[in-house]
Amino acid sequence: MSLPELGRLEDLPQDYRDALGAQNLVPLWPSLRGVLPPGKPAPRTRATAWNYQALRPLLLQAGELTPIEKAERRVLVLANPGHGLEKMQASSTIYLGMQLLLPGEWAPAHRHTPNAVRMIVEGEGAYTTVDGEKCLMQRGDLILTPTGLWHEHGHDGDKPVVWLDVLDLPLVYYMEASYVTEGRAQTVSGDSAGLAYQRGGVVPSPLFERSATAFPMLRYPWVDVRAALTTLARTRPEIEAVQVAYINPETGADAQKILGFSALMLRPGETLLLPARSTATVFHVIEGGTSVAADTSAFALGEADTCCIPGYTATTLFNASTSAPCFLFVADDAPLQKKLGVYEVREAHKA
Repeated sequence: MSLPELGRLEDLPQDYRDALGAQNLVPLWPSLRGVLPPGKPAPRTRATAWNYQALRPLLLQAGELTPIEKAERRVLVLANPGHGLEKMQASSTIYLGMQLLLPGEWAPAHRHTPNAVRMIVEGEGAYTTVDGEKCLMQRGDLILTPTGLWHEHGHDGDKPVVWLDVLDLPLVYYMEASYVTEGRAQTVSGDSAGLAYQRGGVVPSPLFERSATAFPMLRYPWVDVRAALTTLARTRPEIEAVQVAYINPETGADAQKILGFSALMLRPGETLLLPARSTATVFHVIEGGTSVAADTSAFALGEADTCCIPGYTATTLFNASTSAPCFLFVADDAPLQKKLGVYEVREAHKA
């Protein structure tokens, strides 16, 4: 059913428009269809892919051109052209950046209001200290740096280390709640507290009391996540999608409050049809390769490549390899949308 055409701003007399402007008033009806489009949103986010092998030389060149003291965080932002490159957004709520740390460097401690996670892309010997807990960085690991927690990065190895930053910065910035506090180097506690949570089905409960820590587990090792995926694929061959979620082991809720994270395995030769969901989705290849098709856009992703697909877009993932699985890291803002009551899954993808 078509909607009636509404009046335009230019239909109003200029003196009336001037009088509105003098009182900081704006008529709604000329813009109503823009803010409330019929049927589904009209997202600015475009289907966009970033090739790691193409950006890696530029990231390493940044290490030559800008010392860490002049950068604090040496990052190339993966910006979505639909939002404008200057906005530094991958989607309306998600910021992505490739961060480089060279041997011997230290990125000083700070804390900020946006939540962040680090997905390690390459290299060894680096670490992130979060709230006094030293989290070693290995390829495929996910490390949380939640809102308000002190964190710093150091590198004791001999080769560059690169990771993908994923933050809810665009949303927190839009709320005018984004800021940072600088600090001193942290005192590192003993063994990682998160180690006590890395055995499925059990959590610490000394004297029958469970932890009230908001983020009891800060590092999710890829070796464990990968093992969970391969075991799931072997023991549950009938399931449609081999996927695991990164959660808070104390509560079972999402690992963070605004963005959600999961890992997905595509079996050799598998085609996975994903329904149109209301949330934009980021796919990052940890191992293997996949093709991604969404509406009129299609990308071939290799290891460490990243893409963002806008919301309300059915997506097809295909693993062309007939001998090796493909492993993907997935990020979206489903936790926030569910809290707001706007999360939606449209009809299933048609092959």
